[in-house]
Amino acid sequence: MTTRNLKAGVNRCSGFGLKMFTEEELFDMHCATLEVLQQTGIKVESKEAQEIYGDGGCDVNPKTNVVKFPGYVVEDAIRSAPSTVLLAGRNPKHDFVVDGKRVGFTNFGEGIMVNDPYTKEYRETTKADVGKTALVCDALDQIDVHERAVSARDVHPEVAVLHEAEEFFANTSKHCFAGSGTGRNLKKMVEIASAIVGGRDKLRERPIYSSLVCPTSPLQLIQDCCDVIIECAREDICVNILSMAMAGGSSPVTVAGTLVTHNAEVLSGIVLSQLTKKGSPVLYGSSTTRFDLKYSTAPVGSPELGVINAAVAGLAQYYLLPSWVAGG
Repeated sequence: MTTRNLKAGVNRCSGFGLKMFTEEELFDMHCATLEVLQQTGIKVESKEAQEIYGDGGCDVNPKTNVVKFPGYVVEDAIRSAPSTVLLAGRNPKHDFVVDGKRVGFTNFGEGIMVNDPYTKEYRETTKADVGKTALVCDALDQIDVHERAVSARDVHPEVAVLHEAEEFFANTSKHCFAGSGTGRNLKKMVEIASAIVGGRDKLRERPIYSSLVCPTSPLQLIQDCCDVIIECAREDICVNILSMAMAGGSSPVTVAGTLVTHNAEVLSGIVLSQLTKKGSPVLYGSSTTRFDLKYSTAPVGSPELGVINAAVAGLAQYYLLPSWVAGG
């Protein structure tokens, strides 16, 4: 049975919502984003991505690697990206549909240190920890989909994601999110997921795995980020394009300014996905927070993170796109 949770921000007592902006303010933010994309542009390292952008109507400068986006290209990509995405579980009872204002929950990732529950030692996380944390999330009814919670620090980093996939796929029957790091590893992850469900066609029908990439703030898409977005589109794998900007550090100190550059980064990734293959599933993602100038950290639990990500969810709803945002 497909899981369909409560909705947020609708005119009924069963939901909860926080409306950050009016429709007019969201439109102003959209127009400001289009201005940034068209006049400033995004630095794109991948030559293949530059070719895809160029063929799709963008202005590409191969010397500076800057891509500038006409407004119609951006808006066409927003319209072609699906508003509803199925996140299938290995067990169909854990199928989860992302759409509209429906709210679901996942665990946070990705930890690299852990307090060992048995020895109390503070140590690096291991491959075995990946499986154990997935098993815990599988048992929690409140967790709708599983994100790789910790890293396998005891294996070679270039193939760590494949070792991690072996663990989390075997220990949860819920939908799994995990970044692959590179396009090559993404292909291997797809092979693993295909073997589990019975073939590539079955995986397209019931996708049990989604990837995750992060643009580099401010306003950059590095090689690996582009490769993963392109391969996900070709393989019909949902990709969560998640900016991790820091207000006052890698983005403007104001919430409005940070939202504009954040929006530009995520939309540039969505454009790449849709120019690669129209209708490819994407999530509008955010773990954007403020930069702590005193301690030089990115406090994920800060009030500003909650404010920014509530606003990001509003932006995604404005675009009719499913979203994935950090909680305070």
